[in-house]
Amino acid sequence: MMNRRVVLSWSSGKDSAWALYVLRRQPDTEVVGLLTTVNEVAGRVSMHAVRQELVEAQAAAANLLLWPVPLPSPCSNDAYEERMSQALHALRQEGITHIAFGDLYLEDVRAYRERQLAGTGIEPLFPLWTSRPETPRLARRMLDAGLRAVVTAVDPHHLPERLVGRPYDAAVLAELPEGVDPCGERGEFHTFCFAGPMFAGAIPVQVGETVCRDGFWFADLVPRP
Repeated sequence: MMNRRVVLSWSSGKDSAWALYVLRRQPDTEVVGLLTTVNEVAGRVSMHAVRQELVEAQAAAANLLLWPVPLPSPCSNDAYEERMSQALHALRQEGITHIAFGDLYLEDVRAYRERQLAGTGIEPLFPLWTSRPETPRLARRMLDAGLRAVVTAVDPHHLPERLVGRPYDAAVLAELPEGVDPCGERGEFHTFCFAGPMFAGAIPVQVGETVCRDGFWFADLVPRP
């Protein structure tokens, strides 16, 4: 059987990292790189606001190429789709057959991914696709397997500021208010994965300044010497 040559859409968070672990356990799948969108002004991953150098460290720990897609700031949806279209064309030229996403259960997000890839010659994969009632078990499975992450951003409409910068662990899961998805699938919080079975070694980071920006609380992660 011909291997699927896969690029993984990479946010730097736990779901992306777990998707990498799952994909690498599939014998017909070859993960060849990580695709991430980067704010070209700030040099940070879109949405998660993680420094690009830390994502580069993740790619190195996973022994994979990193394909950054630079985005303007601010970035309109038209500008985003144009940059992504250019990236998809380049990936197809490299023989990529699939892009995998760490989405869990949001049907509208999945439908958008499928529309975006229609006609490109690249197919979408959703290796973690599940249901809302299953995400508590998924969160525990990640932690039990040795995945380690830190909460890098929280939406104050759903979570208290005190959780930003905390380790993503059983204690944080126990503190989540009722109705908040334990994987943060609806954007309640974001994470940065710094260790786990998908990496050759841990990525040394420490929590820096905490700031409120664009309606979110962010913890600035910095490389630890």
